[in-house]
Amino acid sequence: MLSRVASSVYWLSRYVERAENVARFIDVNYNLTLGESDSLGDQWAPLVYTTGDQIPYEERYGAPNRDNVLKFLLFDEKNPNSILSCVSYARENARTIREIIPTVVWEQLNQFYFMVRSAAGSPVTLDQPQEFCERVRLASHMLVGATEATMSHGEAWHFSRVGRLIERGDKTSRIVDVQYYILLPDARDVGSALDVVRWSALLRSASALAMYRRQYGKITPERVANFLILDTYFPRAMHFCLRKAQESLRSITGSHAGTFQNLAEQRMGLLCSTMDYTSVEDIIQQGLHQYIDGFQNQLNSVGEAIHEDFFIAQQTESQSQAQTANENSQSQTS
Repeated sequence: MLSRVASSVYWLSRYVERAENVARFIDVNYNLTLGESDSLGDQWAPLVYTTGDQIPYEERYGAPNRDNVLKFLLFDEKNPNSILSCVSYARENARTIREIIPTVVWEQLNQFYFMVRSAAGSPVTLDQPQEFCERVRLASHMLVGATEATMSHGEAWHFSRVGRLIERGDKTSRIVDVQYYILLPDARDVGSALDVVRWSALLRSASALAMYRRQYGKITPERVANFLILDTYFPRAMHFCLRKAQESLRSITGSHAGTFQNLAEQRMGLLCSTMDYTSVEDIIQQGLHQYIDGFQNQLNSVGEAIHEDFFIAQQTESQSQAQTANENSQSQTS
């Protein structure tokens, strides 16, 4: 597969997943602050911080508040991580590989794009963003479903899956971090009792409440952390995402379990192995915020390795082969 195609498929999935998860960020914040006193008025600040966009936000808007944060995360075209920017980037990547993706996927993505564009022009969206966030999540689910059902599960599909699951694992960690960043900033406080309504809101925003209730019943902070971080069966759990992404990397390279052929597989294997032998007690002892920071750094290193091993390396090889072919052709002409 051409590295250009692999890169476009990979980033198409990442951007769609990122848009969905920004909607989840906003939703969890609404659920956490709804009906609360002014003591949670600064809860919009960590929302920008945990997306990693605090510096560009402050340069453009100054101090965080509800309206500016919503505008920045939903429709700001100068913010590369806003929902509008992510869907636009996804559509542009899809446009360059129309011959690879099924027609139904392109059509669904187009509908997604125009839905977001239309909402960006409506002042009602900023006043009541929850309905829009729900539409973003549903559009993302329909796009993923179309990809699963109509695209051959070959290399292109596996690159799409790796991109989606790496992004999902990262954003699930950030959704959990939003809960802790202001409310429980000290590692000594991690695991203390919180209002059940808040934890229910967190689970609901990750579409995890029903599955959590079925498995655990009573809501406790330790069990919620265990479910969203270490569970190997729930599709949005961090551990699940990394395991399935690792499976797709092996399918692309042909590696067997316990082996690796490149840096991306090695780093992914190390991260998965660490999670295999981590308990929620270990995480609480270390501090949830601190653990998530470490996880995100490792996951970023996996993403960098994927870029170097599959995209840059293949492009360099293709350019080298083309240059050799040109030299041979010139030699034969002489």
